[in-house]
Amino acid sequence: MQAWSPAVEAGRGPTVAAGGMVTSSSPVVSRLGAAVLADGGTAVDAALAMTAMAWLALPGQCGIGGDAFAVVREPDGRVWTVNGSGYGPDGASAEAYLDEGLTALPMGGARAVATPGALGALATLHAAGGTRDLGELWAPVVAAARAGLPCTVKNRADIAEHADALAADDGLRRWLMPAGRVPSVGDRLPAEELAASIERLAADPLALYRGALAEQAVELLRAGGAPFSGDEWAAGGTVPAEDAISAPYGDLVVHQTPPPSPGWMVLHQAGLLDELLTGLPTCGADAVHLLALAARRAFRDRYERCGSDTDAWRTLLTADALARARDELAAQPLVPGGVGMAGDTTSCVAVDGDGQAVSAISSLAFTFGARISLPGTGIALNNRLGRGAYLLPGHPNALAPRRKPLHTLNAWLLTDRAGRLRHVGNTPGGDGQVQWNMQLISHLVDGGLDPQTAVAAPRFTVHPGSDADALGGTETLQCESRLGGAVLAELAVRGHDVRDVGPWGAGGSALVVSVDPERGVLAGGADPRQDGVALGV
Repeated sequence: MQAWSPAVEAGRGPTVAAGGMVTSSSPVVSRLGAAVLADGGTAVDAALAMTAMAWLALPGQCGIGGDAFAVVREPDGRVWTVNGSGYGPDGASAEAYLDEGLTALPMGGARAVATPGALGALATLHAAGGTRDLGELWAPVVAAARAGLPCTVKNRADIAEHADALAADDGLRRWLMPAGRVPSVGDRLPAEELAASIERLAADPLALYRGALAEQAVELLRAGGAPFSGDEWAAGGTVPAEDAISAPYGDLVVHQTPPPSPGWMVLHQAGLLDELLTGLPTCGADAVHLLALAARRAFRDRYERCGSDTDAWRTLLTADALARARDELAAQPLVPGGVGMAGDTTSCVAVDGDGQAVSAISSLAFTFGARISLPGTGIALNNRLGRGAYLLPGHPNALAPRRKPLHTLNAWLLTDRAGRLRHVGNTPGGDGQVQWNMQLISHLVDGGLDPQTAVAAPRFTVHPGSDADALGGTETLQCESRLGGAVLAELAVRGHDVRDVGPWGAGGSALVVSVDPERGVLAGGADPRQDGVALGV
């Protein structure tokens, strides 16, 4: 096995356009976003439409009952974010659950659920940057739900893996297994109940958090043993627009989503690695080693110090703290605990002709979330609380009333020092996200790769990260074999427990759009690990 070379394995070239561009992990999602841009909509309009279409096209990865984050760059250079994730129950605490005999939160069912943040985030995104009515933007999604999108290979694999749990929920079974079995590729999956819900929520997105729908959700969860009061459910719909958090990398500036998003971990890695990767071969042993050490350090710091309602992450990004951490990189111990890459998420990117750019990402946490739905609505609920919160009393991320669990979702964009857009992207993949996003940024900035080559480059993952369901797991470095035998061998010599996951087995579905500000040309890429496509208008 020879080491990977971008010149040898570039694959297809990037999609290019002089107007606007979208990219996502599904052709039908990208097609809708491109249609919105072609009809004069903004990047925010396109992202709102694409996010909703993904509820149908990738139902295991996202939904109304999940979370959503986005970072937006305006044509005037201002960068802002929405961060839609919800609270655990007001009546829940680590101490109370331990007293019941639990050792960890369940990954499915009512007690795994946090208040959904997606609709609150999308409502704010629309109010702050949308130009088209949500009913108009989501009308194609409603029509597609009623007709039924054809089952894809990805859909079928997700449904087959979780068939027993889906069959146990009447609403999910009727939608995803309408014939009482795992569907075949190409079978249409009509979702009339979900169509009606989307119509209802397009008129009032916050109806999920108040009134009859909210009361139904709280009643269902309380019946399942989750001590929601209803007040935290209502509070979950309040998602303010916030400033991005930012840090330099090379000649550019990285803008990220703030906590409870782990976007600060990308900034942390960028601060540790700035200038260290310059001139190193992309995906060579030296670069992979340094990227892995930086990711390991970020996860260690997250586990030891950070929760969704603390500012400890800020102290990690100071110049003095980064300098000390750089000195300690080679000697740092293994991560004290973490989680695998299980779970699913999806994302999209949109850039319009005026220079507005959006990186948006949404999730149910694990595939199909908690694998329960609100009866009669088609709305699947997330399992973010089970995935994210610790039953460790006193820990910054311990389960506590009205506390958001730590999150995996983050979205980023890069500008030059003058504020001009240069790159915008994201990837799903649990705790792989913050690592792969840093790898993408390095490929683009340090390696000078085009977007398609960057998203297709061999991927590697410090595993586990720092989610709740596998604390104390043995650390490995999971590497795609396309890195080459010599690189894998050298990483092992340097002390990494290297695991070969095959040529394309690391996971994720990275998306990037890059801007040539001098020529006004966009170039986009979509990860070949899924079904994505970049489209220009």
